[in-house]
Amino acid sequence: MSADCAWYLYLLECTGDSIYTGITTDVARRFAEHQSGKGAKYTRSRKPIRVLGQVRFATKSEALKAEIEIKRMSSAQKRSFCAGLRLAESERQAA
Repeated sequence: MSADCAWYLYLLECTGDSIYTGITTDVARRFAEHQSGKGAKYTRSRKPIRVLGQVRFATKSEALKAEIEIKRMSSAQKRSFCAGLRLAESERQAA
């Protein structure tokens, strides 16, 4: 893996109305790993349903710092954060 590889913070909606937060260099691959039971312990018992949102970072350090901040949020705050990401993406596509 090269040093200039982008890192992503991602949030997954899981069974039990819970949200899992993690970082990776490939969101689709990591989501598939979580679904197959090869991901985190959390997603082995709370199966991931869908990706709620993702944010790109230039470095792993930046992604880790953001992950810590997101993990401190309540579930409602995480959902609002993801809604904001979707709104920003739709506005970007409309421009």
